Amino acid sequence: MSPLRVGVDIGGTTIKAIAMSNGAIVDRTSEPTSREGLQAIRVQVPALVERLVGETGDDPRIGIVVPGLVDDATGKSLWSANLGWRDLDVVGEVSGRVRGQIVAGHDVRAGLLGESRYGAGRGWDDLLFVPLGTGLASALMLGGRVVSAGPWTGEVGHVLVDAEGPRCGCGRQGCLEACTGARAIQERWRTMTGQEASAEEIAHNVLGGDLRARRIWDDAIEELARALALIIAATGVGRVIVGGGLSRAGGVLLDPLSVAISRRIPEGMPCEVVLAELGQWAGAIGAAVLADESRSDGLRGGHA
Repeated sequence: MSPLRVGVDIGGTTIKAIAMSNGAIVDRTSEPTSREGLQAIRVQVPALVERLVGETGDDPRIGIVVPGLVDDATGKSLWSANLGWRDLDVVGEVSGRVRGQIVAGHDVRAGLLGESRYGAGRGWDDLLFVPLGTGLASALMLGGRVVSAGPWTGEVGHVLVDAEGPRCGCGRQGCLEACTGARAIQERWRTMTGQEASAEEIAHNVLGGDLRARRIWDDAIEELARALALIIAATGVGRVIVGGGLSRAGGVLLDPLSVAISRRIPEGMPCEVVLAELGQWAGAIGAAVLADESRSDGLRGGHA
């Protein structure tokens, strides 16, 4: 059996960790993310890794991915609003607390890496991965390599699309995320109906023929399609993988989004929109792949 590859995905709500060997998941675990400062990375991550590694004699390779702005070259978390971190040396914080080589990277780019190896991107060299949830980001693969031109790579959620739109979590008004994310859909529903509902419930209302839900849903999809069409046309990717919490809406999301994108990209340009296959574990699986493909100097590999 090959040495274990451990992938850890630190999210604002949950930390997910998996152990892989010979390309197969052999164990997995998760727990709520601590709200106490650096407790998550200094205490929780080492404990989760130890739980997965156990008594194995080999030192594992460990990949740790985090949200926000990440410098892939150094593995530093420059800013993560959900975790309250700035200029955090992720590798340095964990080194010495676990055995094995450690690499660090970005959660969305890791999610794309996972989907490309074991999910909806298998067999494709050119991919766009878009996880839709409360937030919105993207990751791009061209020629089989994940593109990372700097910490801001993929931050499409904070592109201004409507100067009079709702206020975004970043403080600006009218960002794409604030107009199309799950929270945006919920806020519009609350404003329109005076009722509270999750994005999943609103999607169910769309299926049930609720015209108010349909209007909110269609507006969000149109705004998203407008942004994605530009990326698709500029890069020539043939497949868009949609993940995140909103992807649980299935065809209610995928079908109108596919149509809206096809109307906007150049006529005859091939591009299909599909649902992610790895669900909430995409980032952790990608982190394990990151560890497996990393160079011996501890920096991440498999990226352009």
